[in-house]
Amino acid sequence: MQFKFASLLAFTLGAIQVATQQVGQYDTETHPSLPIQTCTKSGCTTVQTKIVLDSNWRWTHKVGDYKNCYDGNKWDTATCSSPEACAKNCAVEGVNYSGTYGITASGNSLSLKFVTKHQYGTNVGSRVYLMANDDKYYMFKLLNKEFTFDVDVSKLPCGLNGALYFIQMDEDGGKARFPNNKAGAKYGTGYCDAQCPHDMKWINGEANLLDWKPSDLDANSGVGRYGTCCDEMDIWEANSMATAYTPHSCSTTKQERCSGTQCGDNGPDRYLGVCDKDGCDFNSYRMGDTGFYGKGKKVNTNQKMTVVTQFITDNGQASGTLKEIRRIYKQNGQVIQNSRVQVAGVPDYDSITTEYCDAAKAAFNDNPHFQTLGGMRKMGQSLNAGHVLALSIWDDYYASMQWLDSAYPLDRDPSEPGIKRGECERGAGDPKKVEANSPDATVTFSNIKVGDLNTTY
Repeated sequence: MQFKFASLLAFTLGAIQVATQQVGQYDTETHPSLPIQTCTKSGCTTVQTKIVLDSNWRWTHKVGDYKNCYDGNKWDTATCSSPEACAKNCAVEGVNYSGTYGITASGNSLSLKFVTKHQYGTNVGSRVYLMANDDKYYMFKLLNKEFTFDVDVSKLPCGLNGALYFIQMDEDGGKARFPNNKAGAKYGTGYCDAQCPHDMKWINGEANLLDWKPSDLDANSGVGRYGTCCDEMDIWEANSMATAYTPHSCSTTKQERCSGTQCGDNGPDRYLGVCDKDGCDFNSYRMGDTGFYGKGKKVNTNQKMTVVTQFITDNGQASGTLKEIRRIYKQNGQVIQNSRVQVAGVPDYDSITTEYCDAAKAAFNDNPHFQTLGGMRKMGQSLNAGHVLALSIWDDYYASMQWLDSAYPLDRDPSEPGIKRGECERGAGDPKKVEANSPDATVTFSNIKVGDLNTTY
């Protein structure tokens, strides 16, 4: 997820929305159904999958007690005197998906509402994962395959992100690798991404409370000493104004906890970490076709659309090397091929390839960290190992989502190539404004399919 640094820090959590590794006994965890389809040239078959809420949103309390282990944006040091003690003393609860978090699943459709007021306070944003059953995530292997879904972003203004992406999480949420983790995938544990986020309250079965720094901007979030890293394939980061799809490579081969320089945090360490934070993004607006995606444009965000992403290998087999990530849209019965690059000095590519990444990075004066960490080859190896599907809605307390839909970085002139990423004005995505003005913003994903090339749409 490009330019998010402390990834998903922007999610505002109410007092009850925190994480742990033990399992509470007050609320039953019932996973909403979200069936998908797997497709071949012979047709499509329905698979009965489910969703689970990320553990970072859940109420954490002392075992056998209603006392919070994490309150506001601070840990209770009496209960959590150490990372290990916190894992032993604290429990995570089941959740009310719709009433507390604004998450509604119906048929093959999933709606994520931005702000939900409930009896305990207010929830902002959410993130869920697709499950094969109540204890394991559904693992996707995407080489020589395509992934397709329908999406409605018409109710997502500047500053919001309705995201759908793949990450190399453990199938069981880390339960087997880390004995302190008693909750596992059933309670949404084990998150990682290429930003190596420090805002995760639990990593590797331990509380991330060492050096915990409460956020000055977000009253319910903070960052700890450790981050959690893995390869990430951003299929869809979007609102009604802009969209990008972006692979992020890492030198790791599975989810790993990081600290210090290896996390690649902001400043001089950004391009020294184990993961590529910028990614090799394809954003049609940034690539010069400003009339392709948006309200009333060729891909019209006032209406639902179908989004197809193909992972093409060099030998046409799943055993091959990833050489191209191709995007196709379908809307109102019409297949729409991806836009072509319209940037001086860059050939008119219409998909992500090594050649595209090299040319775009050079034209925009961007660091080629994606290529340094293995680029498309490494991304393909990671996808072949198996990825978990994440779906989320969030706002951005660090950069106001300007890396997606406005002019970014802020210290560069918008007239420079690659700086304008969408039509949103700088500052339009300020989280405080977005939360106040667009609480009912919603993204709806539906009709998820995975299958052989050219079989899902």
